[in-house]
This record gives sequence, C-alpha cells and structure tokens, in this order.
Amino acid sequence: MTELPKAYEPTVVEEKWQNRWMSEGCFHADPHSDKPAYSIVIPPPNVTGVLHMGHVLNNTIQDILARRARQEGKEVLWLPGTDHAGIATQARVEKELAKENPPRTRYDVGREDFVKMVWEWKEKHGGIIIKQLKKLGCSCDWERERFTMDNVFAPEVARAFTELFKEGLIYRGRRMVNWDPVLRTALSDEEVIMTPSKSKLYTIRYKLADGSGQLLVSTTRPETIMADVAVAVNPKDPRFGHLIGKTVIRPLVETEIPIIADDHVEIDFGTGALKITPAHDRTDFEVGMKNNLEIIDILTADGRINCPECPELHGMDRFEARDKSIELIEAKGLLEKVEDYENNVGISQRSDVPIEPRLSMQWFLKYPCVQEAADAVANGDIVFRPAHWGKTYAHWLEGIQDWCISRQLWWGHRIPVWYRKDKAAELQEAAKLDEADAAAGDIYVGVEPPADPENWVQDEDALDTWFSSWLWPFATMDDECRAKFYPTSDLVTGPDIIFFWVARMIMAGYRFADGKKPFGNVFFTSIVRDLLGRKMSKSLGNSPDPLDLIARYGADGLRFGLMRIAPTGTDVKFDEKQIEEGKNFANKLYNAARFRMMQGAAGTEAPRFAPVHIDILSKLKELHATVAEALSKYEFNTYTQALYSFFWNEYCSLFLEAVKNDLREGEPAVKNATLYTIDTVLRHYLALLAPIMPHITEELWQSLGFATRNNGLPLMSTPLPNADSLLSGLSDEDIFKARSLSTALYETANRARNLKAEYNLATNKKVRFVVKPGSLPLSDDLMARLTLLAGAQSATADSAYEAPKGTPTALTPFGELFLPLDGLVDVEAERSRISKELEKITKEICKSNAKLSNASFVDRAPAAVVDQERARLAEWESKKTQLEAMLASLA
Repeated sequence: MTELPKAYEPTVVEEKWQNRWMSEGCFHADPHSDKPAYSIVIPPPNVTGVLHMGHVLNNTIQDILARRARQEGKEVLWLPGTDHAGIATQARVEKELAKENPPRTRYDVGREDFVKMVWEWKEKHGGIIIKQLKKLGCSCDWERERFTMDNVFAPEVARAFTELFKEGLIYRGRRMVNWDPVLRTALSDEEVIMTPSKSKLYTIRYKLADGSGQLLVSTTRPETIMADVAVAVNPKDPRFGHLIGKTVIRPLVETEIPIIADDHVEIDFGTGALKITPAHDRTDFEVGMKNNLEIIDILTADGRINCPECPELHGMDRFEARDKSIELIEAKGLLEKVEDYENNVGISQRSDVPIEPRLSMQWFLKYPCVQEAADAVANGDIVFRPAHWGKTYAHWLEGIQDWCISRQLWWGHRIPVWYRKDKAAELQEAAKLDEADAAAGDIYVGVEPPADPENWVQDEDALDTWFSSWLWPFATMDDECRAKFYPTSDLVTGPDIIFFWVARMIMAGYRFADGKKPFGNVFFTSIVRDLLGRKMSKSLGNSPDPLDLIARYGADGLRFGLMRIAPTGTDVKFDEKQIEEGKNFANKLYNAARFRMMQGAAGTEAPRFAPVHIDILSKLKELHATVAEALSKYEFNTYTQALYSFFWNEYCSLFLEAVKNDLREGEPAVKNATLYTIDTVLRHYLALLAPIMPHITEELWQSLGFATRNNGLPLMSTPLPNADSLLSGLSDEDIFKARSLSTALYETANRARNLKAEYNLATNKKVRFVVKPGSLPLSDDLMARLTLLAGAQSATADSAYEAPKGTPTALTPFGELFLPLDGLVDVEAERSRISKELEKITKEICKSNAKLSNASFVDRAPAAVVDQERARLAEWESKKTQLEAMLASLA
C-alpha cells in the first residue's frame, strides 16, 4: 500500500490521473481489437461554447457508459469533436469587427479575408470547451477529435449534397422562409421558437372604392399595409357576401385592392376581414398563390422598410415603422380602435429577435429515407429512452416539410454549386434550379471545384450547420473505425434537438451508411433547472459555472452530486448543496480507505467469518446486480443512489462500526476475516463506483495496492471484479442465516441507542443492557458486537433475567432488551423533566384539537394546511403516549 495524505485534494488527484490516462493512451480505441465493440459519439458542442450544466449532465452520462463498457471487456470508442456553429461563430467575429474604431462589417473585410479571420478566431478560442471536458474527466478518444469543417469531415458534407442533388432531392427555389433580420439569414422551422407575446390589435377602416361604405380590418402588423394586395373574407361569413368582388382603398400608398373570398380566413378573428400581404406572411402567400395576386416586398434583409412611395416610413426600422404607420393612419381618420392582444410570435433561436416570413431564393432538401427512419423507432430497432419521446418523433415525421438547407453566411460549408459565369446572373434569379439544369451544363455540382474554375461562379450561400452534423455518427470515422464501431451503440442528447439532429441523423444513416441505423439507443437527458423550476441562463444569474464548482468540490464531486438529483424522465432541479454532498462523499470514501491502510497487512492465519462479514459481502453481491440492472435501463439516478446508500449506510455506518473491535483486540483469525472483507468490499466497490467518480477511485485503487495485484493496470483498464466469486463457498442457507442475524443485530443496536436517548443518556455513556433471548441463537460474537454498536459497557444474554419493575424495555429481534437504570439517572429529576414535557405537549394537543374542531378552519384553510395540522396532532399524541409510559416506568 502507498500512504495517502491526511486530507483529500481533488484538484491534485484529478490533474494527475487525467494526464496519466492520456499519456498512456487509456482512452484510445483499437479498430483491430477482437473485443466486442462499444461506441458513442459526443454531441459536438459549438466551437464557440463553454461548459454549462447541461454539458456536465450529458457528458457525465456518456462517460459512465463508456467506462462501464471498458470494464465489461469491450473495445470502446468515444469519439469527440466540435461543431463549426455557422451562425454563432460568424456572429462572434462580426461583434469583434463592430468594436473596432471605426467599426467594420464583414462586407468591409470581404469574404475571403473574413473567413480567414474566423479560422484564426477558431484556432485561438475554439478549444476552450474541449479543455473543460477533459477537466471533467471525459474519457474520449482525444486523438480522434473531429471538427465539422476539418479536412476529413468537409468532403463528406459536399459528397452528401452532391448525391442528394443528383437524385433530385435538392433543389433551389423562391419560397417563404423564416428570416432573421439581425443575422440576415434564413432559418429552419426548428430554429424558430413560438413565444407568447403581448401585442396590439389594430382595427383599421378600408374605404370601399365605390364610396358605399367601409370595411373594418384587424391586423397586428400595420407597418406592412403598403404591401397589401387584397382583403379576404370567409365565403361562409354572411356579413361580407355582398362585398366579394368589390374593391377597397389601401390606407397607405393608396390604391384599389380587391375583396376576395378564401377559406383560410377565420370568421372569429378580429373583424372577420383579413388584409392579404403575400410577401410577409405564410398564409397570405398561399392565398396569393391560389388567387394569382401580386407580391410586393417592402422589407429589406435587415428588417427596414423599403417603400420610397411612403417616404414617412422608408428606411425606418420595422418596429418604429409600426408606431409611425398608426400615426399616419390615425391622421387620416382611418383608425377604428386599438386593443391589447396576446399572440404567439416566432423568435429566432439564434439572435432572440422576432423573425420575418420572407420570400427568398433558397436551397431545399426533400428528406430521404423518411419511412425507414419512422419504422426504425416504431419497430424498436432504435430505442428511445424515455420511451414517450418516440411519439413526439413520430408526430414530427408525419408532417415533415422540405428542409431549407441554405444560409446567407460566409462561415460554414459553402454550397458546392457553380454557375457558368456568362449565365450566373440569370441562373441565380431562376424560379427553380435542380438536376435538370446540371444535366444541361448550366450549373456544376461536385465535391471538387470545376476543372476550369475561371469560367464558373460559386453559389454565395453556406449550408445549414445541421446539414453537416446530421452526418456525424459515420462521417467522423475512417473506414477501419467504421467497420469496427458503426453503427454506434448509444447516443446521449437533449430532447430539444430531437428534430434538428436525432431524426436527421437516423435518415442520414440509412441513406449514406450502407442502409444502417446510426445508433441502437437514444437516451434523452433532462433539462437542468434551478430550484424554482426556471431554465438556467446567464441573464437570470442562476447558471453556475461548472469550472467554479469543480474548483470547489472536485470533478468527481460535481459528477456524483449532479447524478444523484437527475431522475430519468423529469427535469433536474439543481441544488449546489447536492454537489457539496458529492464532495463529502468523496471525503468519506477517502477516509475509509485511509482507515483500512492504518490497519496494516493481514496475517497468515485462516480467516474465521462472522455473520456481519457474510452479510456485507452478500449486500455487495446485490449491489453488483442493482448497478447492472440500473445501467442496463439507463437509470443513472438509481445507479448513483445505490452506490451512495451501500457505502454510507451499509458499509460505513453498520459494518465498519460492528468490526472495529476485531481490528483493535480481535483474535488473528477474526481480524484476518475483517481485513479480507474490507479489502474485498473496497476492491469491488471502487470498480463499481469508477464510471461516475473515476479520479478518486483510481487514486485509491493504486494506493490500496489493488493495481499491483492486477499487473499494474490502472482501474479504468481492469475488468470488472466477478460478483459470482463472492461467498462462493457458502450455501444459500448459510448466507440467509448470516443475513438474518446481522439484520437482527443492527436493529437491536438501534433500539438500544434509542432507549438511551429516551432517558437523556449520552451516546458515550457506558450502560449495561440485558437481553432476554427469543428464538435466535445469541452467540458471544453477536453480544460483543451489540455492546460495541450500542455504546454500552456490557450487553449480556440472560434467559432467566427478572427485571425490576419500571426497568426501560424494548422488544427487539434478539428478544426483550432491558436497560437497568441503577445509578444511571436521578429518578426524581427525570420524573420532573418528563412531567414538564408532558405538560407542554398536552397544551399543544389542546390547541391543535381546538383548531381542528373549528369548522371555519377546516372548511376554509387549504387542504395541505389542514392535513399538516392533523399530522402534528398525531405526532403530539404519539409523543404523549411514549412519555406517559416512561413516567410509569419510573414509578
């Protein structure tokens, strides 16, 4: 054994083992190994990212799975990497440019130089989260770290685009998209968060062109009135049937526009008449297409009004223009009323501003292998955990829309499409482009640029970041790795990206990876919230920095504490006290190991086992089974809690306390049995705990000499100890008897301590106990351990004992337990104390009864308050009965 410092220093230990594991290649996967494969790919964090609590939860779970698989004798590949995060990374660099004096934009820099700047930023700042994951103890194969724009991955992205284009699944066309006016790019539906908003509903008078009256139209967006091309009413609405076919005067940039009939109009919304603005609303666009209406676009890419015909609004921000347009309408006497209105507004997940529905030329993908992806989950080929996410997934696939895969960005995978230079302007404005244009030779699509690049112009757009990351499970591997480790075993991710990423990866796996699913299991983590149930965010100030927590409590303490409060299927309510508990648990384990080291080596005598030895080894064997079942069901909270309960409650609080005299003054055979049992428990327990607390378990494994017995192998490279070897020489009957006697011992000792407490006797007060045995055979060994556990001077078994009247007694599994009080208490003082306590309790009972007999209180108070009062009354009455019995025993 190697001596341990007195106090556990997690920072020193964790850095030591992280460096050693990596220097010895402990995390590196061998594709030529004949071991069964286990593989998992890390959900690539944004290259701009820093560690947050969601990352800690997700990656701790992945590390548990990977480390456990190594213990089970599998060849493990946990493949790490980062995502180029097109929008987020570009925005970071653009912010830096804006801080310059004078401020610059990417357009001032130019595309080529701007992209160089982003690469430089990535090389300087992009590795932060990887370093943080290493500090957490993640056992990834860091030698295989991938980046979604590296030289290995990038060609796979271009190849996927090219193949899908040639199959006719990718096309370019003018469509209504979600437009982010801050980032000036299109977004997918999944990147838009529908958010409840307090708005205004404006009712405006549209004058009938024939002068016969007016039509009241309600809208939340008066700033787009200049783009109105019609007013629509529901053909079933009797109020407006006589107006269909007439025209009204548009209030701003006045011109006649028709009144049309369309089923899209909700009769109950507003006035029942809807202004139609095809360029700025999805529904209006569909109505416009069906009725062959003109499309007028009056918004710029950055969300400003583009309408020279209305100089008062031209060039104004869209929200400023909203207020100004109402001023203009009111000045014309056309404003009927303004009402408060609650509606859902689409907010950009990327820039946190309202998106604009906008007609734009974009690239779209008709999803491949949709049916295969649906069937894989429905048939159980891919298992979702928790299972209810399967319904969410299936529902999305049923209504799936073509994916807008282009983004108006410079940082990212540039779309691998080139236009003939002499036709570039014409082709880029074409209503639709697809494989037919490539066949005609007007456009070129390929992984590599055209052979004569001087005659071609490349498309300006970049691909959506998710178009690269949907290839992640297989495009990150070379052929050797793919042959060994694909399909991967597990995916651990958040349910918020089930559509962005999970569903798309499944489709991509079936399409590009030889028709194979990308993974067998998907475990969806919980969302980490604060104690008030709020999602963690920097703006709320409720999101702790994991690195600060690691500095205070250690990486193992953070991992263990977080997993104890992470039940499957429900959100995690983060409590820093639990992380402190993780640190305390590490200290408890460390001190238990130091205690063992203080006892020295075992002797050569054959061990003689007592029931308590057999009991703890039997519980250890059960722990093996509990851990195996919990991890097979992905119940990480159950796994962690079982480890905590066994070590803290069963091993430290019961077993170690029961065997301390063996180590101080026991016979050599008994002492050897105790040391053997302690060593066996620690060896197995450290292995079971290692996946969640890898650093401290590795340190103790080495210090206790277990590595020496395993050819010097570190714990993380050592197969899991065989649970079947525990108690192999004992029959089930022998184990059952030992368990029964040990349980009886611990329960009797607990009752003895309670008796002392009831009579205000200090825990270290050396009292005498007498047991009148029941049916269990009470050996000298059991009585000696009872004496120790009860903190007594002696505990004897005496079937003939006649207790003096009033001697405190309790029924226990050992039989009747007596606590003779001779010389232990001042009887008169104790009577006085109990009498005063009874007096107080009687008053409380009277108060509680008065409350509960008051019909007004029972009927009007919240049910929880009434129930609480009833529980208090029951507790007082129970205490009163106990004190009366104690007073009687002192008579």
